[in-house]
Amino acid sequence: MKGLICKICGYVALDGNRGQCPVCHAKNVFEEREDAYKAPDFKAASGESEKKHIPSFAVIQERGIPGNGCIDVHVKIGEIPHPALPEHHITEIAFYVDNKFISNVMLTADINPAVVVHLKSGTKGKVQVIENCNLHGKWYNEVEI
Repeated sequence: MKGLICKICGYVALDGNRGQCPVCHAKNVFEEREDAYKAPDFKAASGESEKKHIPSFAVIQERGIPGNGCIDVHVKIGEIPHPALPEHHITEIAFYVDNKFISNVMLTADINPAVVVHLKSGTKGKVQVIENCNLHGKWYNEVEI
């Protein structure tokens, strides 16, 4: 998919903002690329590569921190477990709500590629995730909450 990429850290600007990168804080370093990330075409997403890379979601309403309700969004990378090896692993998972960046989780080969983000209770909209595989690039998926 076409998108804006930070030339310093690789952040994808889903909101189209070319100003300061919210991850590395560099200014005016975005370039438009035709291959910024891969979005799923679920009719065609039957190959092994897609099944190892497309983020999947579990949304749990009103859970999390006691006394401060939240929505837990669990993200696991791949229908088939993705390798977690030094030579092939997921390096990061970035979270967005309605195209606005909210969090970036860096991973090493020692961590299974799964992350939970706690959103404020009552959050509505589209949660989007872009994961990065050190060999196969960035993969995107979204869920409506």
